[in-house]
Formats: sequence, C-alpha cells, structure tokens
Amino acid sequence: MASAPLATASAPRQQLTAPSSFSVPAGKFGLPPPEKLGSLIDGSKSVDHVLQIHAAILRHNLLLHHYPVLNLKLHRAYASHCRIRYSLAIFHQTPSPDVFLFSAAINTVSVHGLHDQALLFYVQLLSANVDPNEFTFSSILKTCSVESGKAIHAHVLKSGFGSDAYVTTGLVDLYARTGNVLSAQKVFDRMPDRSLVSSTAMITCYTKQGNLEAARSLFDEMRERDVVTWNVMIDGYTQLGFPGGALLLFQKMLAEEKPKPDEVTLVATLSACGQIGALESGRWIHAFIKNRHIELNVRICTALVDMYSKCGSLDDAWSVFKKTPRKDAVAWNTMIVSYAMHGYGHDALRLFDEMLRTGLQPTDITYIGVLNACAHAGLLDQGLAFFMSMRDEYGIQPKIEHYGCLVSLLARAGKLKKAYEMVKSMKIEADTVLWSALLGGCSLHGDFVLGKEIAEYLIGQNVTNSGIFVMLSNMYASVGDFEGVAKVRNLMKAKGIQKEPGISSVEIDNKVHEFRAGDRKHSRSREIYAMVRKISDSLRSCGYVPNTHIVLQDLGESEKERSLQVHSEKLAIAYGLITTEAGTPLRIFKNLRVCLDCHNATKLISRITGRKIVMRDRNRFHHFVDGSCSCGDFW
Repeated sequence: MASAPLATASAPRQQLTAPSSFSVPAGKFGLPPPEKLGSLIDGSKSVDHVLQIHAAILRHNLLLHHYPVLNLKLHRAYASHCRIRYSLAIFHQTPSPDVFLFSAAINTVSVHGLHDQALLFYVQLLSANVDPNEFTFSSILKTCSVESGKAIHAHVLKSGFGSDAYVTTGLVDLYARTGNVLSAQKVFDRMPDRSLVSSTAMITCYTKQGNLEAARSLFDEMRERDVVTWNVMIDGYTQLGFPGGALLLFQKMLAEEKPKPDEVTLVATLSACGQIGALESGRWIHAFIKNRHIELNVRICTALVDMYSKCGSLDDAWSVFKKTPRKDAVAWNTMIVSYAMHGYGHDALRLFDEMLRTGLQPTDITYIGVLNACAHAGLLDQGLAFFMSMRDEYGIQPKIEHYGCLVSLLARAGKLKKAYEMVKSMKIEADTVLWSALLGGCSLHGDFVLGKEIAEYLIGQNVTNSGIFVMLSNMYASVGDFEGVAKVRNLMKAKGIQKEPGISSVEIDNKVHEFRAGDRKHSRSREIYAMVRKISDSLRSCGYVPNTHIVLQDLGESEKERSLQVHSEKLAIAYGLITTEAGTPLRIFKNLRVCLDCHNATKLISRITGRKIVMRDRNRFHHFVDGSCSCGDFW
C-alpha cells in the first residue's frame, strides 16, 4: 500500500534517554486509558513529551491501530514539532489508515512542500477505496499544479463537495495561485457563502493579474477584513506601482483601528514610501514601530534601510543598518545596493569586504550591487575583476542584470566596441534594458553611427520601449538631422508609442507634490514661477550659461532657454525653496534621467542657496552640496 517507511517503529524509542521533566502518569493497569493518553498528546509542550508518551505506549504493547484517534494525534503532534519522519512513520505503520489519518498525512507533506508525496498519498487513498472528505480535498488542493488541480476539481464535484466552504475556498486559492483568473472567478461566484479566506484569495488573484480595480471593489464590499486581507491589498498597490494608493490604504487601516498592522503590512508600506520618495511618511512609520514596541527584526530593519535609501537619506539608512540584529545576506545586499545607488562606490565595495569577513556567501543580488557600484563610480578594472570572480570563485552564473551592469560600466567608460562585442557574444539573449545601456553610452560619447545602428535594429524588432525611440530621435537631433527626428516621431505615432513624460516630485509636510515641464496646475504656481525667475537671475550672475544644445527641438535660442527654465526638476526645487526654511535639505525625485542642464544648474543652486539638494533620477542619486555633485559629473 505505502512505500517503505521513513522511520522505523523503534526510532522514537531511541530518543528516550533525553532528559525531560515530563512523565506519563500511570493508570490502574500501568498506563492511562486511551482518552487520557489523547489528552496528554494534545497537551504536549515539546517533542520530548511526545516521544515519552509514544515510548510508554510501545512498552505496554498497546496496539495503536486499535485506537485510530491515538494514531492521528501522534501523527499531528510530531508534525507540529516538525518531526516529519516520525509523523509519517506513524502513517506508514498503520495497516488500514482511515480518511482522517490519510487527510492529516496529506496536509503534513503539503505544508512542508512535499507536493509529489501529497499526490501519492491521495492516489493511495483512492486505491484503498477510502472516500475523501472535505479535509482531504482542502489539504490536497494546497499542493496542486494547474493540471492536477483540474483533476482534483473533477473529484470534488463527483464526490458532492462542490458547495463546501472549505473545499471551494481551496479551489479559489488554487486557481488564484496558478493565475487562472476565470476559473477562480467561476468558483468564487458560485459559492453560497463567501468566507474571509476565499475573498482574500480572490483579491490576491486580481492583484497578481494587475486588476487593482476589481481587487479594490471586492475589498470594499467585504464586511469583515483581517490583517491578511489588508496586506494583500496594500502590497498589491505597492507591487503594481501605485504607492500613493498603498499609503492611503494604510492610513485607512490605522483609522479603523482593527486589525492592527503586522510585519507584512509595515514592510509593504515602507516599500511604498521608498517608491514615491515619501521620507516623512517613512519616518512616521519608523516612529510608529518604536512606539508600538514592534520588534525591529532583520526583515523590518532591512525594509527601513531600503526606504531611507530610496528616499534620499543615506545617513538614516546606515544608522538603521548598524543596529540591525542578525544581519542576513538580504540586509547586507540592501545596504551595498544603497551605497551603489547613491554613487558611493568605494563604500559599497568596503561593505562587500565586511560581508565576506562575516562568513556570509554573496548572492547574485550582492554582485548586482557591487557591479552597479563600479559602474556608477567608473571603476572599470574592479568591475571586470568582480564579474570574473562571481563566476570563478562563487559559482554564480551571470544573469541578464549582471551583463547589464557590465555593459553600462563599459559604455560609460567609452569602451563602446568592447561593450558591443560582449552583447553580441552573450549566451543570454540581450533585452531592451541592456541594449538601452549601450545606446546610452553611444549618446554620451557621440557615437552616432553605432547608436543609430543599434536603435534601428531594436525598432526593427518591434520594441515598444519609448526610451529607444527618444534616444534615436535625440541622436538625429544632435547632428542636426531634423528630418530623421520627424521620421522617428511619425513612426512612434504609427505604432501608438507615446513618450513617457518627465515628472519631478518633492515631499512637503507629508504630501508629495508632482510637477511636469511647464506645469502651471499647482495652486501656488505664481509663487513657483517667481522663484524660478529669481533662481535664473542668480544663476546668470554666477556665470551660468543655459546648455541649449540639449534642447533638440527646432527652436530659436531664446525659446530654448525658456524651455530649460521650466523643466520639472527646476519647478520642484523652486517649490521646495518657497515652502521650507532656509538651510533645509531638499529631496527631489524624477522618473527619468536628469538632463545635463538641470544637473549643472542644480550644482550652482546648492551653492547659491546654501542648501543640500538630493535628487533621485531613473539611474541613481545625486547629492548636490556647495556647487558640486557626488557623482563627480559621471552618471
């Protein structure tokens, strides 16, 4: 019936010499009655207690299969203490397991990821002519793939459990987990009583498919919501790129007072703060964690490090990292990536050395951080050496992200031919991100011929990345070929590809304010533009000359200068200057790469105003202080 047992009957007996203060009370005939033994098993506090009860049963030659309840209780007790071999030995040594023991065994292996074993037990159950019950189905569904799940679904219907709450919830969870939205929706719609668990599973299904509207609609309909439901919805907003929605939902959760946010809630919300650059909101959550005496474990600390880093406060990130208990590889990786993202390449490499000295093995993510650090700091030789050591010393096979870092490093250093040869010789097919890195290097170093060849090749591959078209358009414009610019724009129009608009934001008093180039929608637009003119006058008095050659439209010189004045970065800086006290650092976040003119202007603005200005663009952070930038004009 069953395969060879994973443990013998004597295995528990061998453990009896372990010291324990627990003892099995003797009954009239030397052993308590089965009902009392069952209570003792249920009340056992450790695996030693279970072992001693089991040993006492064996010593008194009590035949367990005469008492199915004891078999079941011993099986569950061993499983609860993660002694899976002992737990399954009980199952295997039972001559004719009933449906309850079969269901318990299926559940045990399912929750421990032994999917094939769970299906084998289910087949054995059917072969033994044991009728599955609702607990059997709800347990086996946890481990099903798409194919096996459909077969089990058929068994569910045939066995008459198509309306059982536990079983249908398992089916919704199965289809949600495997991405089959239509099947999940059909089962969910037919449920006579939708449970909290089934509704949460359906919300999970919607969010995984990117359908936030359907997920939020169902969420709002629910009369009861537990912390898991809130977490799924908050994380859905975060993962799908709507961090503002995640923060609003978190505030709503706090306002309702129940349920209380847990570790998962806080990690998802901190991630949302990092995405949007909401530093003050992130600091408030940090204070909330401390005030509620929530444990600052490695997972929460790592989320705080990531949030502070992405919000531009590297000092706060480092402060939290230093106090992080029992740092794992993820914690070290986060801090290394943070230093790299902020342009402190040497600090990232120093931290990498410290990580190795702790005995932790680097991961593929570690090397993405290390290679990015080299790319942003222009450390060509070190980057090449790290790329080789990753494979040769640690057996980490390069992924597309590692090649992307190396191509970016070579391209920024002007080694365009070598970068191009690497892309062509890769065993992995290059993606548009990697080609874009090379294309960016061509644009930076003025290699129009290679850049045009790459861009036209990508367009011929039907890429829909607007950045590729924009770079090609800019290259045509840089050499004065405005017919080429028009050709690219017409092609974009024909393909329905729109240029991603540049948006810069700044957080003031816990509210994020967004600006686009030439934006006049803000309620304080008049004051903002007055500050822009004031900044422009101050810049000119310092010898600043607008870098009009980066304006690639066919405009007059004065029109080009006016267009540069109202770039989204400058509007965000102007708003920050009129709404904060003198000397207060400003943190600006842009969704695209900062342009050369705004970079040069911001350096001077930091000197004129005496402000530190931290700017995050698509590639990295720039720290502007007293007329210079942390990137050393290499970005």
